[in-house]
Amino acid sequence: MEPPKVQQPGEGGLNVTLTIRLLMHGKEVGSIIGKKGETVKKMREESGARINISEGNCPERIVTITGPTDAIFKAFAMIAYKFEEDIINSMSNSPATSKPPVTLRLVVPASQCGSLIGKGGSKIKEMRESTGAQVQVAGDMLPNSTERAVTISGAPEAIIQCVKQICVVMLESPPKGATIPYRPKPASTPVIFSGGQVRADPLGASTANLSLLLQHQPLPVSVQSHSPDSGSSTPSSNHISPQPSP
Repeated sequence: MEPPKVQQPGEGGLNVTLTIRLLMHGKEVGSIIGKKGETVKKMREESGARINISEGNCPERIVTITGPTDAIFKAFAMIAYKFEEDIINSMSNSPATSKPPVTLRLVVPASQCGSLIGKGGSKIKEMRESTGAQVQVAGDMLPNSTERAVTISGAPEAIIQCVKQICVVMLESPPKGATIPYRPKPASTPVIFSGGQVRADPLGASTANLSLLLQHQPLPVSVQSHSPDSGSSTPSSNHISPQPSP
C-alpha cells in the first residue's frame, strides 16, 4: 500500500484524516478541559477535531486529536495559544521578566522518528530553521511502548508551523510494523510526610512507602542467645526460643 500523496501544508493544502497524540501533565490537561469542560468543548466545536483525553489518576495523560489535518492544525493552534495565555497569567505573579516558550510533547511511533530526524539530522535541522521552533526527538522509547516523545518549544505560531511539517513527514512515512502505544501509569497513593509534603510521583511514592514501611514495621519478638566462643547470634522470629550455650 502506497503512502497517501501529500501536498505541502498551506491554505487547505492538506486534507486527510490523521491522529496525533500529545503527552501532557495533569495541570496542562486541566487547562485544556477548563471549568466544567467548557474549554475543550469550545476547542472541539471551533476546530472540528475530535479531542479525547485519557482517563485515570495519572501524573501524565494522553490527549488524542483526530480529524482532517486542517481541523488538527486549528486544535493545535488553540492549545498552543491557551498554554501561552497560562504562561502570561502565571508571570503576572512572578518576578520573571522573560517569557518562557510554549512546549508541547507529541507521542510518535519510533519507526517514524528516523524520518523526522532525517539523514544526518537534516530534516529536524530544516524544521528548526524554517519554523523557529525548537524540536527534540527523545533517544529512548517511552516505557512499555514503541513510541518516543517529540518535544516542540517556541512561540505558538512557530509550534503550529512545526506541527504542520511533522504531519507531512508522518503521512509520507507511515509507521512500520505494529506500534505499542504508550499508556501512562497511574500515580501511587500520595504519601504525606510529617512536614506536610506530598509525593505523588510513582517512583518517589513507592520509595517513600518502602521507607515508611521499614521504619514502622513491627519487629517480631525474638530472643538472641550469644555463644561466647563463636561470637555469633541466631534470632528466632515470632516466638521465644533461647538457644542453649554449648
